Amino acid sequence: MSLTIFLSILALHLVAAISPGPSFVVSVRTAASEGFRPAAGLAAAFGLGAIIWALAALFGLALIFELLPTAYLGFKIAGGLFLTWVGIKTILHAKDPLPTASLTVTDIAAPRTIASAVRLGLLTQLANPKPAIFFGAVFAGLIPPETSVFTLAALLFLVFINETMWYLFVAAVFSRKKARDLYARAKLWTDRVLGGMIALFGLKIAAG
Repeated sequence: MSLTIFLSILALHLVAAISPGPSFVVSVRTAASEGFRPAAGLAAAFGLGAIIWALAALFGLALIFELLPTAYLGFKIAGGLFLTWVGIKTILHAKDPLPTASLTVTDIAAPRTIASAVRLGLLTQLANPKPAIFFGAVFAGLIPPETSVFTLAALLFLVFINETMWYLFVAAVFSRKKARDLYARAKLWTDRVLGGMIALFGLKIAAG
């Protein structure tokens, strides 16, 4: 694989990662309501999810989805329903105060611990099967069959870096004091809007 193709794949993935979707909305809401650490946990999980979808594409999952459309439909419906549930839960907890150290995970819609943030991030990323199609199309069109395992491993590592660094940037921006103060003043309607967006993303994935 030439350096040009290698960098082209990374550039395409970065554009896809930056494109707004359910992961972006969940990241913004978590950073503003919970702070940087939980949002950083989400970022790492989004990177791990990108690797899982990329590996799935390398092993032919996109082709399986094409050959077995019912399998793809099942993935879409399950993932879409999960995201819809996250959105509805966010709306239902819109009236809750900003989390404090005395709150437990069950008291709030967003995760507070790193472990629960990683879990939510991974589930959110894997709830959308469209990255498997993206990676399948890009990999099939640009990666030569003779590409070495080392090159593929380097590509997967940089896919993880791409995804994680983008969402760490989002976490850093929206966890700043000014952003959190603005969020606190408008939490009720902000959560309703963000929750509605997540739910709509879920319905779109399930029905699309």
